[in-house]
Amino acid sequence: MGRLGTALGRWRMRRILRRNPLPHHIWHGVTRRALVLRGLDAVQMAHLRELTTWFIDQKSITGVQGLEVTPLMKVAVAAQACLLILNLGVEYFDGWVEVILYPGAFRVHHAEMDSLGLVHNEASSLTGESWLRGPVILSWDDVERDTFHYHAGHNVVLHELAHKLDGLNGVTNGMPPLRSGMSRKRWAEALGGAYAALCLKVAAGESAFINPYAATNPAEFFAVLSEYFFTAPDILKNCCPSVHKQLTLFYRQASLR
Repeated sequence: MGRLGTALGRWRMRRILRRNPLPHHIWHGVTRRALVLRGLDAVQMAHLRELTTWFIDQKSITGVQGLEVTPLMKVAVAAQACLLILNLGVEYFDGWVEVILYPGAFRVHHAEMDSLGLVHNEASSLTGESWLRGPVILSWDDVERDTFHYHAGHNVVLHELAHKLDGLNGVTNGMPPLRSGMSRKRWAEALGGAYAALCLKVAAGESAFINPYAATNPAEFFAVLSEYFFTAPDILKNCCPSVHKQLTLFYRQASLR
């Protein structure tokens, strides 16, 4: 049970809700248009609103490169982030405190070592990035697109926040801390088998059953699977039923669409 399920946790939540209530017009202005939330019932939406309020209170959401972060933008990020932990508990977002929003895609530089041991500085343009013990970085253009315009299997907030769940064990490897009663063996068999099958298809140049970016490594595979679970569960269930079952057990949610 998450900390908010304890008496102290409930008291803290009530205190946060009293101190920083979300204006109704902002909450409804976002959530009535956010496509990924449309399958939630009234009870789930009420709980999501509490978690969203908690997230905005506990996490700093700031803009860079002149981007002014409005209350609507904060709710759009926080509500979708908290969809992941709707039935998990707030402790799944422990260990970090900041979300950074760029106006659009941003360039990053990473040092990469080749097979000869030589280090190369590689630049790339990203829509999101999640640091193991640091911030979540997002492109607002892409957050806005994914929130209000449906694109199966794509949601940058869900993707980057799934990395945070994955990294709770100290490493991002596609094996987040599983819920009580879940089998690590079944999880590894389901996700490992699907990952191997995807990698074979991508290597052979064949059409992949999900976004081929998922073949990058097991961490990206889990993050992409999470995007599909919430935005295009039918695709995931049809191509990888055992994976869909494991994610249903983990997120403790039925598919929303």
